[in-house]
Amino acid sequence: MPFGPELLLTLGRSAGFVATFFIPVVLVRVFDQATFGTYKQLFLVFATLYFIAQAGLAESLFYFVPKSRELRGAYVANSAIGLGALGLASGALLWAGGPAIAAWLSNAVLAAYLPWIGAFLFLMLASAGLEIVLIARGRFVWAAASYGLSDLLRAALFILPALVTRRLEWVLIGAVAFAALRMVVTLGYFLGEFRGALRPGNGALGEQLSYALPFGAAVLIETIQGNLHQYIVSARFDAATFAIYAVGCLQVPFVDFVAGPAGSVMMVRMSERLADNDRGSILELWHQTTLRLALIFFPLTAMLLVLGRDLIVVLFTPAYAASVPIFLALTLSILFPVLQTDGVLRVFARTRFLLMVNLVRLGLILGSISWFLSAFGLMGAVLVTLSSMVVAKGLMLFDMCRLLKVNVRRLLPWGSLATTAGLAAAAAAPAWVVMKALADHPLAGLAAAGATYAAIYLAALAVVHMRRRSGGGSVKTLQALTAEGG
Repeated sequence: MPFGPELLLTLGRSAGFVATFFIPVVLVRVFDQATFGTYKQLFLVFATLYFIAQAGLAESLFYFVPKSRELRGAYVANSAIGLGALGLASGALLWAGGPAIAAWLSNAVLAAYLPWIGAFLFLMLASAGLEIVLIARGRFVWAAASYGLSDLLRAALFILPALVTRRLEWVLIGAVAFAALRMVVTLGYFLGEFRGALRPGNGALGEQLSYALPFGAAVLIETIQGNLHQYIVSARFDAATFAIYAVGCLQVPFVDFVAGPAGSVMMVRMSERLADNDRGSILELWHQTTLRLALIFFPLTAMLLVLGRDLIVVLFTPAYAASVPIFLALTLSILFPVLQTDGVLRVFARTRFLLMVNLVRLGLILGSISWFLSAFGLMGAVLVTLSSMVVAKGLMLFDMCRLLKVNVRRLLPWGSLATTAGLAAAAAAPAWVVMKALADHPLAGLAAAGATYAAIYLAALAVVHMRRRSGGGSVKTLQALTAEGG
């Protein structure tokens, strides 16, 4: 199988893709714009604290579990206990600080819902290490199943209460029920997998914290700067206007479903190579991961740029047409996960450098977002966010050149990336023509244009691949792309 565990994990995540993607699509039809904006604000707060409160403890397991056979149980126990304690503290903060947070976000009704988000946050943090441990232990089938079943159950327990009651508080109750079941499964797996070895260890804790805390600080800054534009828009405008902006910031879950497993497997394999003192294959693994992600994310970006307007209107109704320019601009952010720079730097324990990069990015946003908002309105928040991403990726790629002892020309497989980008762009024009021809029937147009794009892109890949096999060209695609080593 050319994509190996990455494809298996992606399939697991994709099993719940449709259901999770349609959570906001259903809720936007159940709730009025102000209530939907409140829902988006609540889960913006949750997402921010979820990543910050992990303090690097969950992600540190990607580094330590493959590295040490004797202390695996201690690392997992340290992580689980620490995440549970941080979850309790975060939940208490939301419970006590509800009125202040509601005032900050200019939405008084938030205060009544934040205790539910606190309970959800605690339970989700307690189970944050489940798939990480499964992947780090090489249990790829179980990790894929966990991803898929978890996403499907989450979607069901969000959507069904909304449809039955049409009340936001019941959506939150469903969320807490889902998180409680996930925590029980996580504890059961850890107890069965590590048995008597699942106990905290002071020796392991010191080493783990020295890795996790700088990384956690980097995640804290990354999370703040990644969500800052939404908080600023929320604080400056009412809940209904924030709903418009939040829909424009729609994230396609498929991106995380693909990039997350690919980066995780890459890190585990790189950590194993470093443990065996085999640095020669690190660049090869980096190239393979980059090319595999480019094969998917380049065409996805081009297709969404073509279909974006009708996609937003069909999914969220014409009431959210003002979200379209924001969505189209942020679609470009799908290109950044092609470069899994964070994963490489984490393998080399460059967590302090990641912290520095995120501080630079945060400084850029804080220093310029006010001007961008004044000059470009809501679009200004998007532009400053994209600009800061470009700077951050550039700094990390520069550091990778030093770590891998290569120049910029060798760091990336430029020729293959250019070929993939060209094929993705070429398939966009026919899809646009189909979309325009069916402008009066947007749903049919989306389906037809999407099918047209996929067919032309895959056909182009097949043609170039056949040319290469027959000796008719030197361009690398599909099989070559997924196997290229530098």
